Amino acid sequence: MHDYTCAGQGEIEAVDKDLNIPRQFFFLSFFGADFQKHYLCNDISVFMTFSILRTMATPHISAPDGAFAKTVLMPGDPLRAKYIAKSFLTDARLVTSVRNVLGYTGLYHGVPVSVMASGMGMPSIGIYSYELYHFYGVENIIRIGSAGSYRPWLKVMDVTLADSAYSDSTFAKLQGGETSHSIKPSAELNSAIEKKAEELGIECKKSVVHSSDVFYADASQGTWQDIAERTGSDCVEMESFALFHNARQLGKRAACLLTISDSFVDHTELTAEQRQNSFTEMMRLALETAISL
Repeated sequence: MHDYTCAGQGEIEAVDKDLNIPRQFFFLSFFGADFQKHYLCNDISVFMTFSILRTMATPHISAPDGAFAKTVLMPGDPLRAKYIAKSFLTDARLVTSVRNVLGYTGLYHGVPVSVMASGMGMPSIGIYSYELYHFYGVENIIRIGSAGSYRPWLKVMDVTLADSAYSDSTFAKLQGGETSHSIKPSAELNSAIEKKAEELGIECKKSVVHSSDVFYADASQGTWQDIAERTGSDCVEMESFALFHNARQLGKRAACLLTISDSFVDHTELTAEQRQNSFTEMMRLALETAISL
């Protein structure tokens, strides 16, 4: 439970502790600076709305206001976020750990940079990226993750920059009425990444990314070749479509850098430990871009 200071009837404080209402179920949802609780009290539904006088904290991020830098690197894996913070940042501090989704802020060459995990899939990155953009004032999110290659020219350990994300997901439609299956990242952010890759001598291949809702697709849905052909995609992951949508909805910037971790073409793949710790070229490119913005 979160403790909030609220402005409502009787200036109620610490809502979850002090409201003496017998309840079997509740939910809360945010609407700007307000939230609403729905209590089921002896089979009677009661709605209460409070305005948060925020020192910050959302249902999913416990960091105080101002805890995040304007640019956040976002791997899926919390342990990869920890690895980046400990290996690349100085004065790194843990700013959130709700549900063990770790977020850190530190300095890279003296410039504040944050790194926070997104979890797996579009609903998860959809929550964390929205809250970072909307509640914490983050301007740029660079997803740094892994992908499976559909193409022979995208080999294991290659770094690729998403030029667009295709998805059959209904995330964007349900969130904001978007009906397109393809969403672009921020052109300005992609341009900054490409420029920095050239400066660093890092080969960064552009690709169309397939953001899939399903890791284990039934055989009735066709082969991976069928999926690649239908979607026009070069590699597959599970998050960037939702990230790009949120950025566009909120007037923010997003990009997606991926390292190929396995290939559908030649069946090579990295171990889980290698995925967590070995994507240093992609990490360095993202960090160097972050401090150039």
